[in-house]
Amino acid sequence: MIHTLSIIHRFYEPGSQLCELLVKHSTQVAELAKKLAERLIAQHTPVDIDFVVEAAMLHDIGIIHTNAPGIYCNGTEPYICHGVIGRGMLDDIGLFRHALVCERHTGAGLALKEIEQRQLPLPHRDLLPVSIEEKLVCYADKFFSKSHPDDDTRTLDIARSKLAKFGPDTLARFDQMAALFGPPQ
Repeated sequence: MIHTLSIIHRFYEPGSQLCELLVKHSTQVAELAKKLAERLIAQHTPVDIDFVVEAAMLHDIGIIHTNAPGIYCNGTEPYICHGVIGRGMLDDIGLFRHALVCERHTGAGLALKEIEQRQLPLPHRDLLPVSIEEKLVCYADKFFSKSHPDDDTRTLDIARSKLAKFGPDTLARFDQMAALFGPPQ
């Protein structure tokens, strides 16, 4: 296993508000993703559980370069770019599989047609989770808020309502993941 905190500390000042927020959120996501992965394994579905935990810890590494002062991010890029930024950061250190999780976790993934229709400042390609591990991290992430890190785990209904505003395709992808992984509780 890789040491994810060492990787986070390459880019984030240990003890800073942003670092603490990132680690708290990532730990929440990792714990839920691991629990969901264990459920799948119990049903004889193969899952790389170590990778799921690592990828969950690193999925938001790109937020440092975004402009989201409410969560201590004082970069210049739009927040929606954090996944693509994270992919570049992890690609640069040879974590190519983890990097794909970064790029593909935003929302319930983003299809090329959504990127084009909404004129998002993202690469013009599908940014959709493909592997079971990518989908686990993407799904688990939707149950926690970085802007309210002390809140309880969101219910399935609350997570759905948060995603519904991004359109029926996003909600349909989330519902497919919910059918596969079940509720967070």
